[in-house]
Amino acid sequence: MVENVNFFSDLINEPYLTLLIFLPLMGILILSFIPRHNHTLLKGLTLLIFAIEALISFKVYSLFQNTGMLSEFMVNIPWIKSWHIYYFLGIDGVSLLLIVLTTITMPLTLIGTWHAVQKNVKFYLICLLFLQTGIIGVFSALDLFLFYVFWEVMLIPMYFLIGVWGGENRIYASLKFFIYTMAGSVIMLVAILYLYFQAGQSFNLLELYNYHLSFTAQCLVFLALALAFAIKVPLFPFHTWLPDAHVQAPTAGSVILAGILLKMGTYGFFRFGIPLFPEAMIYFQDYLMIIAVIGIIYGALVAMVQPDMKKLIAYSSVSHMGVVMLGLFSLNITGMTGGLYQVFNHAISTGALFLLIGMLYDRTHTRQIKDYSGLAKLMPAYAICFIVVTLSSIGVPLTNGFVGEFLTLLGTFQVNPIMGILGTTGVVLGAVYMLWLVERIFFGPVKETKGTHKDLNAREIAVMVIIMIFIFWLGIFPKSFLTKIESSAEIILLTMDDERFLTTTEIVE
Repeated sequence: MVENVNFFSDLINEPYLTLLIFLPLMGILILSFIPRHNHTLLKGLTLLIFAIEALISFKVYSLFQNTGMLSEFMVNIPWIKSWHIYYFLGIDGVSLLLIVLTTITMPLTLIGTWHAVQKNVKFYLICLLFLQTGIIGVFSALDLFLFYVFWEVMLIPMYFLIGVWGGENRIYASLKFFIYTMAGSVIMLVAILYLYFQAGQSFNLLELYNYHLSFTAQCLVFLALALAFAIKVPLFPFHTWLPDAHVQAPTAGSVILAGILLKMGTYGFFRFGIPLFPEAMIYFQDYLMIIAVIGIIYGALVAMVQPDMKKLIAYSSVSHMGVVMLGLFSLNITGMTGGLYQVFNHAISTGALFLLIGMLYDRTHTRQIKDYSGLAKLMPAYAICFIVVTLSSIGVPLTNGFVGEFLTLLGTFQVNPIMGILGTTGVVLGAVYMLWLVERIFFGPVKETKGTHKDLNAREIAVMVIIMIFIFWLGIFPKSFLTKIESSAEIILLTMDDERFLTTTEIVE
């Protein structure tokens, strides 16, 4: 009885993270009682749940103290006591912003793709809700076993999103996604179990932070976890599942994949790779930076020759995530803060591009670049939105992409100027292929394709306006976000040399 009282009292004292995780599951229960043919009611209730989730995340944001520690909104309740497994939750600034990003992305995606899915709508909405539970669980779990459970939970609905509502080759793409992710997950589980037995049978992340492994053990376990996270990012050469998944996934799947799921790999490196294995991280730093730079340049070059708009943006994600990881692997405050800031910028800009391409595809049923020309005259509102998001993607000043890329490359130059130069080259190539894409589809002689006479409607414009507000807000007023990221990065880097602490505050001001 006492344990039950403590269980409920802990949840009542810190209910927010638990609500964010399990409210979508309550939504699934409600949806199960609604007839599957009532699409409007099903979508309306799902949107309401997503809106409540967003409001809760804003409340968490307003109460957040920004200590940099993983101690805020902490819940620690025994789950499987015989194995020392706990329902252990807590967040820092990076976790907070990722959770807020998730709760904003999901409703905007649903609104932006309101009529995109016409078959098995009920199951589709259930997958979206289930996916949100897994994602928020990953970003808030401080027990490694609990983290692994949420990591695997996320895999199931994404597999169905691609496999059921994807394109012609959806089965191939969904299986490839599943096999790659599952292979990394199995290796990650082995690494987690090794840590569990080495650290006196504890899955508690905060306790593991204080446990020191030998250098050899650090290297081996780090490589195992790094492989799982590299597949999820994805880093070169573990990226091959991503273009297929993006191209075959429905628009909502592509937006969520680019905007949130890829960030789980980055989060894994930040939360586990660096603080748990600092000596191994320093040892492999140069190799990891080389891999990141290869991904930047390779992704940009391959994107440049793609005939399919969606595949072009998919390969651009490989390049952009390479920039993110280059900043993270710099292991200084400037680069890490920039890289983590770029996580959110990539989610907004690339997610918006996939959303826009999906809107165009719903009208014309083609994504081939050669099928479009002079689209700015036929769809001016669409052209304005696409061009603004493109400028964000290539990092034009006053947009969100500029701040993240600037800090990332600055931090990289401080550690390794050669890697900084090569990373900058990839950013320049990114501007080339994106501006070339804009030139080909929006300008030149008008090529009328079936459906191009329908410009964006009020619902689609509303979604894009909200996204563009974030683009300029993050680009013009970045400090409120950077301070939360910087505080968390400083705590993580306490395992490193003091010389690595280079502040971004003066740079931003």
